Amino acid sequence: MSGSHHTPSAGAPTLAETIAVNLARSFSDGEVGFTGLVTGGAAALFGTSIPLAAMALAQAMHAPNLTILLAGWSHNPDLQSLSVMPDSEFDAVLRDLPCDAQMVTYPGPWSIRRGDIDFGFSSGVQVDVVGNINSVCIGDPAKPKVRLVGPILQPEHMTLFGREYVMMPHHARRNFVERVDYVSGVGYPGGLEGRRRLGLHHGGPEWVVTPKCIFDFDKENGRIRLKSVHSEADRQDIDVHTGFDIDSAGVPRTAAPTLEELDLLRRHVDARGVLLGRRDA
Repeated sequence: MSGSHHTPSAGAPTLAETIAVNLARSFSDGEVGFTGLVTGGAAALFGTSIPLAAMALAQAMHAPNLTILLAGWSHNPDLQSLSVMPDSEFDAVLRDLPCDAQMVTYPGPWSIRRGDIDFGFSSGVQVDVVGNINSVCIGDPAKPKVRLVGPILQPEHMTLFGREYVMMPHHARRNFVERVDYVSGVGYPGGLEGRRRLGLHHGGPEWVVTPKCIFDFDKENGRIRLKSVHSEADRQDIDVHTGFDIDSAGVPRTAAPTLEELDLLRRHVDARGVLLGRRDA
């Protein structure tokens, strides 16, 4: 389906759409995906809106039995009913959003501790070369320069979920560092064997997604690496904006959406432009 005659499907894909499509392709039918409700500009786009659009797109394309857990308690919410994004995890907008079910008791049908969550989304202020993330403090933890939001379930995301997509709304040297100031979510220190020594036998970060690129990991050796770059301009300045050595030679461009994927995103998943910001619908 070309979608070329429909206004919502006209125009080149935005960065948010491209990221959503690439995420969607990585999900499988029958999986359970978990995202919290992040607020505030770019953080909300990367932390909540893009993940929701990606999961809904996967349901529409190839994974009809994928389950979306929004804020951990709204199961398969009707995202097309949204006229505005909720601004907290217990906002009345989310409470009243039509969904398959609401889980208000623990553990409910899906339990984090049972390992029922196949993948999740998180973010942080810092990511380091082994994939540790930090959302607790900047500087010496005993006397920090800045106190941040806190671990916000990141220890569970990075150890109990099957895999984690770390969504970073900004890509700067202060965000991508050799070593995080505080480990709020553990990556691959010492590789997979290092995780095993910590008692962690599955899980960990799968991708780190930024406005410039997608990272993945050499998990055996415990080292972040470039999976794709969003543009040639991004390739040129990733070194400048990353606080550790990274090799971009031969790394492919992030795959573009197909016309069918864009059409589904713009006319079905996000027809009102609430998730990904398009208002031309």
